[in-house]
Amino acid sequence: MDKPDSSIRRRNLPPLAALRAFEAAARHLSFRKAAEELAVTPTAISHQIRLLESVLGLSLFDRHIRRISLTGAGAQLFPALRDGLDSFERAIADLYPRSRRQAVTLTATAFFTARRLVPALADFRLRYPQFELRLHASDDVVDLHAGVADVAVRYGGGHYPGLLSEPLSQERFGLVCNPLLAVSGPTDLARVPLIHSEWRRADWQPDWPTWLRKAGLSGIDSRKGLRFTDENHAVDAAIAGQGAAISSLVLLEEQLQRGLLTNPFGPVLEGERYHLLTTAENAACEDVRAVMDWLRRLSGPKPLPQGEG
Repeated sequence: MDKPDSSIRRRNLPPLAALRAFEAAARHLSFRKAAEELAVTPTAISHQIRLLESVLGLSLFDRHIRRISLTGAGAQLFPALRDGLDSFERAIADLYPRSRRQAVTLTATAFFTARRLVPALADFRLRYPQFELRLHASDDVVDLHAGVADVAVRYGGGHYPGLLSEPLSQERFGLVCNPLLAVSGPTDLARVPLIHSEWRRADWQPDWPTWLRKAGLSGIDSRKGLRFTDENHAVDAAIAGQGAAISSLVLLEEQLQRGLLTNPFGPVLEGERYHLLTTAENAACEDVRAVMDWLRRLSGPKPLPQGEG
């Protein structure tokens, strides 16, 4: 049996799990956000960092009420770990051929797909002509580990165990209608039909009763008007001038900017956030990262629609 080569230096490193937990916590300056990224509990992150601090004999974080900050030692260690993990990610990504899949499948709700993704497809082809994108519109949650889709945009509270997750944009809901209806104030609502859409999760979208209460308006029958089981049909009815709807000011941004719809007055109600999700394996692939970068660009800061603020 060959003897070990005594000239090969053995690396004296702390546990890699502890180093990874520290890097994520230092990048986010939050144990909670690090835990969400690594799909563990904040307590597990705290234990790993305590272990690392014990091994090093150094304090890496100053713990404050509801926040943390890096100590001098933590600030010195963080960039080296960050750059090293980035290098690992690039090396792993290079192992995958670009053509390992015919197209990246992006899943999102039918409304998000129709109003945000489909109008922007030309932009994706212009920016990333080397990659193919396939849209999977479904209001059902798709298991990304099962291979049905590679990337997802989901709306909700943001807890997605086992997946890499990052917030995209904050949803906002308000009154929308065709400008030709000349709705400029609360008194005008009494003369136009109210358009209703039925979400599968009614608690995720404000309805007319919620909006009217927030507006402090009474004397308007919130039950009257047109009802649709599909939000796209409800919005199409509003664009056609068939009434006023409570809908997303984020996903209807294009229609608001083009003057097909107007948001004549408030209130504007905040919803949940849209989140960008994928698996760790998919995140190592160049084509998936391109789709994720494109989604971040689509969700960047934009001018507020008329009537907000």
